[in-house]
Amino acid sequence: MAAPSGRSGRRLWAVLVPAALLCLAGRAAEDSSTADFDVRPGGEVHSFSRSLGDYTCTFTYSAQGGTNEQWQMNIGVSEDNQLFSCSVWRPQGKSYLFFTQFKAEVKGAKIEYAMAYSQAAVGGQSDIPLKQEEFEITETTVSHREGKFRFELSKLMIVAKTPRDEL
Repeated sequence: MAAPSGRSGRRLWAVLVPAALLCLAGRAAEDSSTADFDVRPGGEVHSFSRSLGDYTCTFTYSAQGGTNEQWQMNIGVSEDNQLFSCSVWRPQGKSYLFFTQFKAEVKGAKIEYAMAYSQAAVGGQSDIPLKQEEFEITETTVSHREGKFRFELSKLMIVAKTPRDEL
């Protein structure tokens, strides 16, 4: 199958490729872990981290307003040990906190795909992605872009490729 062409084709392709990667990572997850944690307002910088084998995901943030919100982090490694996934989200959908900064960092793998959302899908609602200008992606991090980020965050998804051992 050839890549779709034209403007709408590029948008479709941009959605299908990451969705396929996430589906693959989710279905093939041999080893995974989910943990609940509180996102706390107050303007201080907080971090939450989980590890699975040689891979670690750390979510660092600062938020204001409201009260603590319960969030979750899910990490997983594919059966073939080639993909590491990390998802951080508010299971209730939309966060009411005002995020002044955020960063998700993976160790032991390099990011292939990442996306940040202002609203997570729940109860018939859809994920609402941040605008590309609001965040930046490097080989190992996804973070807010100073001066462009609009302070709304409810979900982060990362799929990273693990190093391959050559025989």
